[in-house]
Amino acid sequence: MDAPGCFAQSYAQARGRFLAAAEAAGLEVHSRVHPMLGRDGETLALDVARFGAPDAAALLIVSSGCHGVEGFCGSAIQLALLGDAGFHAAAHGAGVAVLYLHALNPYGFSWWRRTTHENVDLNRNFHDFRRPLPKNEGYDRLAHAIVPPTWPPPPQAQAALAAYAAAHGERALQAAITAGQHDHPDGLFYGGRDPTWSHVTLRHVLQEQAGRCRRLGWIDLHTGLGPSGHGERIFAGGADPAAFARARAWWGDGVTSTADGTSTSAPLTGVMWVAAAEECPQAEITAIALEFGTVPLAEVLDALRADQWLENHPEADDPGLRRSIKQRLRDAFYVDTDDWKRRVVEQGLEAARQAVAGLAGS
Repeated sequence: MDAPGCFAQSYAQARGRFLAAAEAAGLEVHSRVHPMLGRDGETLALDVARFGAPDAAALLIVSSGCHGVEGFCGSAIQLALLGDAGFHAAAHGAGVAVLYLHALNPYGFSWWRRTTHENVDLNRNFHDFRRPLPKNEGYDRLAHAIVPPTWPPPPQAQAALAAYAAAHGERALQAAITAGQHDHPDGLFYGGRDPTWSHVTLRHVLQEQAGRCRRLGWIDLHTGLGPSGHGERIFAGGADPAAFARARAWWGDGVTSTADGTSTSAPLTGVMWVAAAEECPQAEITAIALEFGTVPLAEVLDALRADQWLENHPEADDPGLRRSIKQRLRDAFYVDTDDWKRRVVEQGLEAARQAVAGLAGS
């Protein structure tokens, strides 16, 4: 299948293609069924398919849909990998098992939301909830303007955001909005106050599938930041200099980090990689978020603001407004053009092959 043909137009279609591709590749799929149904009444699930021995010393995880609607891109790359006999042959020859995690957040994928059904950003949800949660004073100051009571936003909301950027800088505004917050459950980038279904389910999968490997590589597929079609390789390993050096050895000197300000992403709290370190303490972990640019950041944030306003106002009765907000949200994370799709798949395949080579040489 050519690259554009790997992309679906709905979660149900993406899941059906993934299950079929796994079967064609001779892989057994274990599905963790979500408690809710999808937009079209379909079953939602985190689908897990493994290529390679269960006791392989080296394991590569390729995951999609952490942020729901971003799953269109990740699912397409997974489909391309499943259909690439050469990739699997290389992994087998290197003694590397490959674990495909399709739709970490199937609810958001199906309903065209970035969040889980709990309105939680899954990549801000990995905390020890027995301890005090981090505060985000910038978000607290701007919450009323980020998701205003009316949409389109009133001039005073836009003025508040502009004033914050003028006083502190655009990067500070991005951090205030996106870093994660735990005090506004009807706001953006909400990290929650309990582990979500997706959080708990992912930990169970890691316990079952990654508890025996000695070397663990992880590529988590995302969209929404950076130049359109460019795949930024964002280091996911905190302040571990050895892991950062491995990531650059595997994926090149272009690997960025939120810790040193080289990434388009702001530093985040409660990130998913915590689960790998906690559930797989026996393994040496090397991980990146592969983040594909779509549209300018301001457009992405405005699409998220509108979508959250819509979520907060189920009584909104303008069907045209509802449709336009949802379409705008999907378009912010999925560029539905052949050129973008080809570039995305090409870079995804390259990163996976590089990870297999890195795991083999570790």
